[in-house]
Amino acid sequence: MGRLVSLAQALDERQRLRRRHKTAILTNGVFDILHVGHVRYLQAARGLGDRLIVGLNSDTSARQLKGPDRPLVGQMERAEILCALSSVDLVVIFDAPTAESLVDALQPDIYVKGGDYSDGRALPEATVVSRHGGRVVILPLTPGRSTSRMRQRLLNQHKVAQGE
Repeated sequence: MGRLVSLAQALDERQRLRRRHKTAILTNGVFDILHVGHVRYLQAARGLGDRLIVGLNSDTSARQLKGPDRPLVGQMERAEILCALSSVDLVVIFDAPTAESLVDALQPDIYVKGGDYSDGRALPEATVVSRHGGRVVILPLTPGRSTSRMRQRLLNQHKVAQGE
């Protein structure tokens, strides 16, 4: 998993990109049960610039965000899966419920989030991005694809199979 890096290593790469006048894209998420919506989202994010860095919520922060039953897949396995995608250049695991400190440290040229933020919900990282002169891009979601929806469907199928 050579593309799973520490924050210090990601900062070194960010400096290299800056010196070469290359565009750094940052996104973040839990990425629990990777599905086609995630893949399409990450491909679209990567298409916006030269290098895509993915901030991956640690197991602790995923529980804070999603509840005590999440994540379904541990952080090291989620990181390994993300690292296997050609659209992902680097993965950094972070432990906070939002990526504000990660954004502040890496100062991406472009910060990308999914279309679930197009409903007017405040994006906590947006202020930090603009403070460093970057821009926020909201990408559309793949309709009908979400980990929460997949999880619920599996639970419902299990209940049917159990006769509940």
